[in-house]
Amino acid sequence: MNDEPVIDLHSDAYFMGEALRQAARAYEAEEVPVGAVVVRGGRVIARAYNQVELLKDATAHAEMLAITAAEQAVGDWRLNDCTLYVTKEPCPMCAGAIVHVRLGRVVYGVSDAKGGAAGGALNLLQFPGLNHQCEITRGVREEECRALLLSFFSDRRAANKAAKVD
Repeated sequence: MNDEPVIDLHSDAYFMGEALRQAARAYEAEEVPVGAVVVRGGRVIARAYNQVELLKDATAHAEMLAITAAEQAVGDWRLNDCTLYVTKEPCPMCAGAIVHVRLGRVVYGVSDAKGGAAGGALNLLQFPGLNHQCEITRGVREEECRALLLSFFSDRRAANKAAKVD
């Protein structure tokens, strides 16, 4: 019998849906709509969304908040047997945290060619010199993740334009 875990792409879509729900909460809070969940043993153990503006904290990205909540749920800083689902490719800050907590796998929706650190602009999650490398799955529910971001920034531009007219 093979002891390797089976990666079910259907569950990837399901858990990305959970991350998308968090991203929608960020949108409602007028935050950049990025959501994240951490899964262990087929269960969501942590959920978070961007709260940079709300908390006035540049480090309050969805991934960072979800990692902290997952560490509390597990009772350890090591998250080797966990998977992070996030709607947008992690930035370098988040990628650094992902490596430090030794997440086993990262699944993301939309890539970020300018600032992504999981293969977009660079790949810190699989950088050979670091003490840990993560498995990466890209493009899960990509169109939904992209549409949410595009809608948010379109709304923001329209609101800024309207404010300048007043």
